[in-house]
Amino acid sequence: MSGAPHPGRRRAKKHEEEEHENHERWMVSYADMMTLLLVLFIVLYAMSQVDKAKFAALASGLSESFGSPVSVMTSTTPEGAVLEGLPGAVDLASAIPPDTTVSTAEVDAAAAAAAIERARNVAAEAAGAYEDLAAARDQIAAALAAAGYAGAAQFEIDERGLVVHIVADAVLFDAEEAVLRPEGQRILGAVAPTLSGLPNVLRVEGHANHLPVTAGGPWPSNWELSGYRASTVLRYVAASGVPEARMSATGYSSTRPLVPETDPNALSANRRVDVVVLSTASAEANALLPGIEATHQAAPQEAAP
Repeated sequence: MSGAPHPGRRRAKKHEEEEHENHERWMVSYADMMTLLLVLFIVLYAMSQVDKAKFAALASGLSESFGSPVSVMTSTTPEGAVLEGLPGAVDLASAIPPDTTVSTAEVDAAAAAAAIERARNVAAEAAGAYEDLAAARDQIAAALAAAGYAGAAQFEIDERGLVVHIVADAVLFDAEEAVLRPEGQRILGAVAPTLSGLPNVLRVEGHANHLPVTAGGPWPSNWELSGYRASTVLRYVAASGVPEARMSATGYSSTRPLVPETDPNALSANRRVDVVVLSTASAEANALLPGIEATHQAAPQEAAP
C-alpha cells in the first residue's frame, strides 16, 4: 500500500522546544521584602507620635506628686510644639526634700538597732522555752518523789531540750537484759502522765557502758542491747498514754557516755536510758539554753553561805 511507511525509513521526530527558564523570579521576593520594610517603617512612625493629651496628664501628675515648681521647657526641634502648654518639666533631683537623704551612719545605726531587737526577741524566746522545760522537770521530779524514787533520774537542759537520765543498771533492767524490772515499771508509770501532757516531741535514747556483752549471749553487741532497751521504754510509756506519733527510739551503744570511763561510777551511770523532751523554740533560741541552765545552776551555789 502506498500509505504504509517504508520499513527502512524512520519517522521524523517532532521538534520539541527547550523549556524557557524565568531568570527574573527574584524580583518577586525582592518586591515582597521591600513591601514589608515599608510597612515596618510606617508602623514605627505611627508609634513615635506623641499623644499630647496623655503626655500632658502624665507631666501634670508628676508635678503635683513631687511638688516641684513649674518651669518652662523649650525645644528647638519641630516636635517641641507638642509640649506647648504643659505644666513644665519635673526635676526629680530637686523634687526630693533635702531632709530625706539617709546617711551611711543612719543606715548602720538602723541595722544595729534591728540586730539588737532581734537578739532581744531570741533571748526572750529562749527564756520562755527554758521556763517551760524547767516546769516539766519539776513535775517529773515531783512525780518520782511521790512514787518513792526521788534519786532515780538526773535532769539536764541542753540545746536539745530537757534530758531525763534514768539509770538502767538494777533500776530499769538487769544486767544484759531488756525486760523492765518492777521498779522500772513504777518509775516509768510515774513519769508517763507528765510526758503525755506535754506538747513536745520525745526521743528515747538507750546507752550502754564500755564493757562488751558476754560472748555467745543473746546480744551480738551493745548496739542491739541499747536499742532494744530504748524501744522497750517507748512501748511502756506509749501503753501508759503517751502518743506514739510524738516519740522515737534510738540506741547509741557506748558512744555517748555520761561520765568518762575512768570515773568510779562509769559502769552504772553510763548504762542508762534518756528521755529527751525536745524544745519547741527556734534553733537560735535553743542554742542559748545551756547558758541559761549554767546560770541557774550557779545561782544557788552563790547564794549559799
